[in-house]
Amino acid sequence: MNTTASQYPIERFPLVDTHGSALDRGGQHGSQAAARVAASAGHYLAQLREMGLSDAQIRKLVYDFVPRIEAFDASYVEEMRGIAEGAQVEFESVVLINARTEILQLGKRAAREADDRNPDGCTGVVMLPSATRDKTLIHGQNWDWKVECAATSIVLRIRRDDGPDILTFTEAGGLARAGLNAAGIAITANYLQSDRDYRDIGVPLALIRRKVLEQSQLALALRTVYCTPKSAANNMIVSQAEGFALDMECAPDETFPVAPHNGLLVHANHFMSPVALSKLKDTGIESTPDSLYRDVRVREALQPKIGALATEDLREALFDDYQSPWSVCRPPRLNTSNNLSATVAMIIMEPARGLMQVAPLPALNREFFSYQL
Repeated sequence: MNTTASQYPIERFPLVDTHGSALDRGGQHGSQAAARVAASAGHYLAQLREMGLSDAQIRKLVYDFVPRIEAFDASYVEEMRGIAEGAQVEFESVVLINARTEILQLGKRAAREADDRNPDGCTGVVMLPSATRDKTLIHGQNWDWKVECAATSIVLRIRRDDGPDILTFTEAGGLARAGLNAAGIAITANYLQSDRDYRDIGVPLALIRRKVLEQSQLALALRTVYCTPKSAANNMIVSQAEGFALDMECAPDETFPVAPHNGLLVHANHFMSPVALSKLKDTGIESTPDSLYRDVRVREALQPKIGALATEDLREALFDDYQSPWSVCRPPRLNTSNNLSATVAMIIMEPARGLMQVAPLPALNREFFSYQL
């Protein structure tokens, strides 16, 4: 499939600033990003309806998550209510955005469709200070998802009175995705799939990431990922600016850590922990077979420069187009679920500087926009 930048408008992701109580923050988020929140919710509602689900079935799927979210952090429900009010959309639409990974898959099961996951592809990287020229930790990711989300995502800056300020790239209406905070903690995440998925309802993945970004202490950020029950597998990379990173391959009920090697941590969309592979079945390769070489390509591009790596080296590694369109940097293409997917954004973070740089649709565009905490 041939694509050009002219087919897909390239524009800066809007910066949304919020502060105050959870309800106030939500209202500011919703009002500043109203069109994008509505478009994001509409996109996922349409997808569920295309599966043949009725509005009543969709509401039930959504509301099954509300008690779990309230038990995890009731302020998140308040913030979602604020977003709904500010954007003038239904509350359940905002819950859907925040639990869309889980609800889309449960919707497929309810509709008795093949479980083809529509995966967030993603390649995540951390370069530790020992590996970089300026002795600064750099944390980055290519976010691979539906190309429509280039027009529904934002950068959200949260001023907090009860913890570190947060800067996060997320879909409009979402509480977090990839991001960093004023304590130097950063997080990115990658899709994984296992044979243990969707046996129980866990905390939506987006809210686990938000909880990580609310922490002042690294230990509590790691505990949040390690110990919070999930509905399905996921990979999360947590770093801290002073020189720590850990990859956590999460099954719904168990976590398998993967440590950096020679100052590098690279992860795509398949389980790498020998312990994990001895205990569960990785069922994701069928939909993301390119994962088997994407992490190798990035690691091999970075390894020769260990000790002298810089932001531009990480960018070039993540721009890799080997085997395009099944590449590290993915142009818009049909995936195995027949959805049009792409690398929606390349996100490069320097937590010590509170700096996030984002390139929209990087297979078609090499311009980065900067956001400061």
